[in-house]
Amino acid sequence: MNERNRSVRLPPLPADQWDDEVDKALAVMLPKERRNPERASNILTTFVRHPALTKEFLKFNVHLLFGSTLPARERELAILRVAHRTESAYEWLQHVRMGGNEGLTEQDIAGVQLGKADDEFDRTILVGVDELMDSYELSDATWAALGERWDDRQRMDFVFTIGCYITVAMALKTFGIELDSDQNPGR
Repeated sequence: MNERNRSVRLPPLPADQWDDEVDKALAVMLPKERRNPERASNILTTFVRHPALTKEFLKFNVHLLFGSTLPARERELAILRVAHRTESAYEWLQHVRMGGNEGLTEQDIAGVQLGKADDEFDRTILVGVDELMDSYELSDATWAALGERWDDRQRMDFVFTIGCYITVAMALKTFGIELDSDQNPGR
């Protein structure tokens, strides 16, 4: 699980090409002080090669990260399962940190890699991710099990979160986006 072993197909946008469109695209997610090539992450400095797409994608992604109806811990558990299944090191490392900030333990994170969890509802989330990735739909049993705790909007946010982060993993790996300097590959 390492994007570093892939060739960089799309490097970050060079600093001399940053313009108002790039700033507007990143304004959807980043404060002014981070909207520059030195402070933005490699994923964002690469995505802004297409500012219009980045702006619209980030609106969607910001909803999933900050406006979603999913509890943050459960969202991060699901994203980590996607990162593991897609073998996306960048996504994995980013969301290990974010998941830890939302209450995932080292044991929870280790279980994601095995598709196992001590908590029954966490197991249902992992099964749901696997079903969506394997057959592109949730089984009736998993839909019902998720509905024991989540309402319809939460189940919708779950499906869209999984789809979004599969797309992110595809972009990271296809473009050859390198890990950020602050990502710890030993984790």
